[in-house]
Amino acid sequence: MNKSIEVLKNIYKPYRYTILGQVLILNTTSGDFVIKEKNPDKNIKELFSYLSSRSFSSFPSLIDESRSDVNVYEYVEGVPMPMEQKALDLIEVVSNLHNKTTYYKNVTEDDFKSIYDAIKSNAVYLEKYYNELYENIKKEIYMSPSSYSLIRNISKIFSALSFVNSELDVWFSMVKEQTKKRICYIHNNLSLDHFVKNDKDYLISWEHYRVDSPIMDLVSFYQKECFHVNFEVVFSRYLERVKLTDDEKKLFFLLISLPKKIEVSNGEFHTCQNVREAIDYLYITEELVRPYYAVQEKN
Repeated sequence: MNKSIEVLKNIYKPYRYTILGQVLILNTTSGDFVIKEKNPDKNIKELFSYLSSRSFSSFPSLIDESRSDVNVYEYVEGVPMPMEQKALDLIEVVSNLHNKTTYYKNVTEDDFKSIYDAIKSNAVYLEKYYNELYENIKKEIYMSPSSYSLIRNISKIFSALSFVNSELDVWFSMVKEQTKKRICYIHNNLSLDHFVKNDKDYLISWEHYRVDSPIMDLVSFYQKECFHVNFEVVFSRYLERVKLTDDEKKLFFLLISLPKKIEVSNGEFHTCQNVREAIDYLYITEELVRPYYAVQEKN
């Protein structure tokens, strides 16, 4: 990559360049450009051509993809805007992406069973992990702050796992006889940092795109940004544009309800932060999920 960058510097002759995370920004007299390392498993040129054919254009121009290790994109400067508005604009672009690239794939019960088994395995692992953690904390003569915080809230973790296990069986009963599944192109790396608004809306950082259920974009976006935006409003806006089925919504709720694994080996201060964040995540998620189940019960 370093060799390609030096070659590109000689071609574009920047008067300034900036390293921003994993990208290099070149400011030149003929325009501004972004150099980003390629994902060898993803063909961005092919992706952008397909998206254009589907009348979706919310991505930056690919200037040069001829090199084996890097791509060169146009650089787009974002307009400052409130975080909540940015989240709503992003979800509108994502819903447009999902709608324009949706198709239905033939599936069997085994396809759904593999999803069931993966979630079940994760839930079983987490239940074992937290049971062992709980037993170890009980042996402490003087609890650390992180241990005390965790043991006071551990019922919330087990409650979330119970919800996942129960609803997972319900979800599987809903889908096991289906023969088709909705899939579409998903960005697979959604965050507020990967949305830019200028003369139009842009999603950037497409190196992890794939074809999958549309809810997988929602899951990754929620897990990254649930502390920063009101996701109830964001999710409602998405549902206005993409009509998720009941089983798709249930799978989304299942996936976001899985507790996070709390790491306890980074020192007491960081462990306290991890515990607080993991517990807060469960409370925020419960607030999002509960109204949808309340409506079902009322009906």
